[in-house]
Amino acid sequence: MVNVVFLHPDLGIGGAERAVIDAALALQSHGHSVQFVTAHHDATHCFQETKDGTVNVTCAGDWLPRSVLGRCHALCAYLRMMYAALYLVFFSTFQFDLVFCDQISACIPVLRLSNAKVLFYCHFPDMLLTKRNSFLKKLYRAPIDWLEEKTTGMADCVLVNSKFTAGIFHDAFSSLTDMQPKVLYPIPNFTSFNQRVEPPTEKLMPLNKELVFLSINRYERKKNLALALEAFGRLKENFPDLKYIHLIIAGGYDSRVKENVDHYLELKQIAAKLNLGEDATFLKSFTDSEKKTLLKYSSCLLYTPENEHFGIVPIEAMYMKCPVIASNSGGPLETIVDRKTGFLCDPTPAGFSECMEKFIVDRNLRERIGSAGREHVLDRFSFKEFSNTLHNIVTQLVG
Repeated sequence: MVNVVFLHPDLGIGGAERAVIDAALALQSHGHSVQFVTAHHDATHCFQETKDGTVNVTCAGDWLPRSVLGRCHALCAYLRMMYAALYLVFFSTFQFDLVFCDQISACIPVLRLSNAKVLFYCHFPDMLLTKRNSFLKKLYRAPIDWLEEKTTGMADCVLVNSKFTAGIFHDAFSSLTDMQPKVLYPIPNFTSFNQRVEPPTEKLMPLNKELVFLSINRYERKKNLALALEAFGRLKENFPDLKYIHLIIAGGYDSRVKENVDHYLELKQIAAKLNLGEDATFLKSFTDSEKKTLLKYSSCLLYTPENEHFGIVPIEAMYMKCPVIASNSGGPLETIVDRKTGFLCDPTPAGFSECMEKFIVDRNLRERIGSAGREHVLDRFSFKEFSNTLHNIVTQLVG
């Protein structure tokens, strides 16, 4: 048995959080001991496994600011993660052989002060997630980017979530050419998906619509959620007499995050300008049970991010026999079989609406592609294989 501590910045609701929780469940299934240390955990805004104690969570450093006058988010995130690492190494009573950290590598020098091995999971280089539109922003980011590259190279092992991210890793970190990250697709634990799915309620989704398009992503501008609205608006223009189509924008929403609040309002305004009326509804966060209901009873998932690092939601959708329409870039190229388990298209309203029309023309398309998607996930993206691979990596690292 290996004692593993997961060090994560903020255990809210998102793809990165889902990935590390599933990694913890995978190691637990092999008899390893797991524990989370994080700077923030809110029992009202988290995944069920961290709420019900399936995995233990300890908070350290939540008193530190998330920003300074609405700025310096990256710097504050780095400081919060480093504080959590200091707590783990010098003040906690945890016995640990390995630390599994992700998103922020700046904490690795602190972790190396212990005798534990350090595994870093790179969802995507942080330096590529923000734009440098001004000289001051470039000046501010320069030392942070340098620190990210140097500290990433200090990990005993680096994992990435897709072949796409592996290529970006070497492009971003030019000094780490000798480091070969291992690709480990973050496959969800589908145990809960096999349990009974609650039927939909009117509050969750309309019961009088035959064709429901669904978008699931955080309320962040980089997720390109406006594309789903614009594509749906174009579809309504092409089929003005159809009354049975509907769009649901379901997003992870945290009132503490200004972008979530602002972008939600922006999307509502876009829907109003497109005259979508009651044919488009918005959900602010949702439970795991509600997500399963949405995926089972929706006709199609619209996955709008461009160059997404991997994308767990399309995997979950296909497992629930929900076809996927996704942008033809990034992780979806590795997970979706075009025209068999879903559709890959240009990230434009015209590209998405053209694929959406197919579900209007062929009313059996949902069932046919949905079944193929389920078989594809079972064949290519097994949680058991993910668990075995991660178990072997961890045991080899610890020796």
